[in-house]
Amino acid sequence: MEHLESDLQINCIRWFRLQYPRFDKLLFAVPNGGKRNAREALRLKDEGVVPGVSDLLFLFPNKLYNFLCIEMKINTTKQSDNQKIFEKEVKKVGGNYVICKTFFDFQKAINDHLKLSILT
Repeated sequence: MEHLESDLQINCIRWFRLQYPRFDKLLFAVPNGGKRNAREALRLKDEGVVPGVSDLLFLFPNKLYNFLCIEMKINTTKQSDNQKIFEKEVKKVGGNYVICKTFFDFQKAINDHLKLSILT
């Protein structure tokens, strides 16, 4: 993950933890990217790492979706082919997948998802 993308994600997580502390264990990062040597990459693959998995998973259902996957992007970065495949698979099983390029995109995605909560 590019440094600026990492900063964006950190700010989004901080906001979420302050705004929704009761759900703080249900939103988490999937450290799927980054530079790794071949040995470590093979070990992670054997452990279950799947290319293209979104940066964040919010395992909280609402009236429309079973969960929310959030892919963080900045500027003009695009989804990889593996990310597009993952998005399709998420939608097949009733999840929502969003791409957030700004803090406000993230805030809206979370708030929209929680507005449809089945627990309120």
